[in-house]
Order: sequence, then structure tokens, then C-alpha cells
Amino acid sequence: MKYDLVVGLETHVELSTKTKIFCSCENDFGAEPNTHCCPVCVGHPGTLPKINRQVVNFAVKAGLATNCKINLRSKMDRKNYVYPDLAKAYQISQFEIPICKDGFVELSSGKKIRINRIHMEEDAGKLVHNGGDVYIDYNRGGVPLIEIVTEPDISSSDEAKEYVEKLQNILRYAGVSDCKMQEGSMRCDVNISVKPEGSEKFGTRTEIKNMNSITFMTKAIDYEYERQIDLVESGEEVIQQTLRYCEATNSTESMRSKEDAQDYRYFRDPDLVEIVLTEEEVEKIKESLPEMPGDRMKRYISELGIPEKDAMHLTKYKNVSDFFEKACVGLKSAKTVSNLIVGEIFRSIQTESEKEKFEILITPAKLSELVKLTEENKINMNLAKKTLSKMLETGKGVKEFISESDMKGISEEELTAMCTEAINSSQAAVKDYLSGKEKALKSILGLVMRQTRGRGNAQEIEKKLIDLIKNS
Repeated sequence: MKYDLVVGLETHVELSTKTKIFCSCENDFGAEPNTHCCPVCVGHPGTLPKINRQVVNFAVKAGLATNCKINLRSKMDRKNYVYPDLAKAYQISQFEIPICKDGFVELSSGKKIRINRIHMEEDAGKLVHNGGDVYIDYNRGGVPLIEIVTEPDISSSDEAKEYVEKLQNILRYAGVSDCKMQEGSMRCDVNISVKPEGSEKFGTRTEIKNMNSITFMTKAIDYEYERQIDLVESGEEVIQQTLRYCEATNSTESMRSKEDAQDYRYFRDPDLVEIVLTEEEVEKIKESLPEMPGDRMKRYISELGIPEKDAMHLTKYKNVSDFFEKACVGLKSAKTVSNLIVGEIFRSIQTESEKEKFEILITPAKLSELVKLTEENKINMNLAKKTLSKMLETGKGVKEFISESDMKGISEEELTAMCTEAINSSQAAVKDYLSGKEKALKSILGLVMRQTRGRGNAQEIEKKLIDLIKNS
């Protein structure tokens, strides 16, 4: 029997606000343990939370960027559970009325992964395990989160991967989070079940907690899919439980039974007022959003003539896309800029984190200056690529490496003389070419290109050589 995989994701995203959600403590990753916490975020008796307005604005931004409807009235609730890193023994979250609902993220296939809700909440502290001892770092406690909950629309680990990557990119473009999974600012809980192929009835689901790597998330999904199928086919029951993924063994293992909403005894937080937004406020936030990566990609393809694969690479990283946009100003050929970024610049910055930062030594204006020389036929692409390599190493502009004489080009008389000289000194290659060995022409072309010192156009020179050989 064949089985369908059913996956829903709960993605926790830390927001890039300066301070925490309910207090004025600094929201900063990597500080010394327990240096960014106060009586409010540690939950001392008698303290009162006050919601950070920027958190609300960022949550709305995230919702608009993912095609959600915004609830103009929402509220904060208490989610009750006891765990060492949760000092208050409850988490302030949203349950009944989230700030955003009914959105979607569109995959490259055209399939839309529906978003059920986006709600705001506070993060918990962090357990630190050291030599058998367990310590608690409360710096993370009270860090603002949004939780983005999908419908069970994902049907493969590849779709899960693409969804998370696209969501990551959208939120970075929106400027609400850096989404650095390695630092925990984006984490996924994966809900998985299997059902007979084509069946409408879902199977019992399990939840894999706190996936902070897309690679490990896909491996965990594939493993759990096979594990559940094995259980079903052997007549055993899939138990609803919370799992952790073990990287060393590429397997899942049980943490605890899976809680349902009623287990958390949600109720409205009595210390926080209702969150009220106006249509005007939402519209203002909407206007502040930049063009989203999917829209940029479509524009690059349809208006600028960029191949789909290259457009995808350009828009995957906001800093790259912004650089590309600035470099194209005043130029005829955006495609040349794209080719140099994707082909040459990416060759020098190969890691994902380097591409994301895109901290290169040259400015968009310097790249634009180089491309303009190719548009004016003052230099060819080979020379442009060599020059760009030197520019990237030094940060200097194009005129530091290409002289005025290099940019003058070659007159027709000068080119003819060069070609004639190359032909006269390569008679063996000429005979080979005339006998049908077309590759022999490349050796003659090479001689001329060396003479031009990169100023010549290879296609034009090759045409000139053929004309001279045939008419000699």
C-alpha cells in the first residue's frame, strides 16, 4: 500500500526589535548569561508586563507579507505549563484571537501552503547543559516571537524545505527578523502523519520539536514518514507524542506525550489590554513593506529579461537583490549585471551566510561603471570579468585597471593588420582550417586576442579571420 505524507509546520520566529516584548530589556543574541533580564521578564511577583508596540507592527508586517488578513482587535492569553526555563509557569501568547489569519506562501510549483494563523508570544529561557549540571539562561525569556502555523498542506520534505526557505526570505525582506536558524531566531515544530494514498482521513500525528536546521528538518520528516508507515503496516499504533530528532543516529525519539490546546488551560491575560488597530495603521504598515522576493523575481524575468534560475539566485538574498537594483540604474543591460553577480561575484563568496551578508569591497556604482564600458563596446566581457576580479580583491574602481588607451578600441585598419599578421605566421593552422578542421581557427584567434590585450571582440575577430582566409 502507498501512503501520503501530511505535514504542518509551526515556525517560531524571533523579531528583530531593540527590546523585549513586555519589558525594556535589550533583545540581543550572544550576551553573557542572565545579563539581559529583569523582574518583568523573569516573572517576579507584582511585576506587570507592557506590550512593545514595535512587536505588534512587526507581526502585522509579517502577516501582510504572507498574504494574511489582519485582525484589528486581538488579545493576549496565558498558556499554562511548568518547565524550568519558564519562570512564571505560564507563557503569554495568543490563542482565541491571533493578530493574523488566513494567509499563504506560494511554492515554485504554484501550490499555496495555507497559513492558518500568526500569533505573538514571548520566548522562554534557555537550558544550558554542562557536565551533568543544568543551568538556566533567562536572556531569551521575553524575546518577542511570532508563531506561523500552516494548515497540513505540505506533502513532501522537499515542499517543507522550499516553504521554510521562502518564508525565511519573505521575513528578511520585510525586515522583521534575521531568521538565523543557527542562532535559534527561527525554529520549526514539525507535525507529521501518514494516511493511505488518496484517503481523506488523517492519521495520528506526532510533533518533532525545535528543528533549527533545514537539512535536519528534511531528514527528520523522511525518517518519521518511514517510521510511521512501518508501524501501520505491522499492525501497531502510532502514538500521539512529542519527539526530538537525533542527528547522530538520524532518528526520532520520544520526549513526552503530545499536548492538546486544552492541556494548557488557556485564559485571557488579565494584565494586558486588548490590542486595537485601525485600518489606517494597517495600511501605513503595508505601504512600508518593500517589494517581496516573489514579485521581484517575476519582474526581473518579465521586464529585465533575466533567466528564471538567475532571477531566483538574485532574489534569494535581499542584500544581493538591492545591490543588483542599484547597479542597474542608468544601464541598458540588466542581464550583464546579473551575469557578473551570479557568475563572477558569487564565485568569490560561496557560502550561504556570505551571500546573505553580501559584504563585498565594491559598490553598485563601481560595477555599473564597468558594465557601461561593455555597453559602449570599449571593453569586451573577458576583460570585464578579469577587471571585476581585481576590483573585488582591492575595492578599487575600473579605471585603476583599464587605461584610456585600453578603452579606445581597435580601428578597422589595425584589426585587419593584426589578423593578417596572425594568418601569415600560422600557415599550418590555415591549411588545417581549409581542410575542414574548424578548431584550427581557434589558435589563430588566440594570437589576435593576445595582441589586442582584451580589447577585441572575439566574434568580430573570428569573422574577420574567416573573410581574410577565404579571400586570400
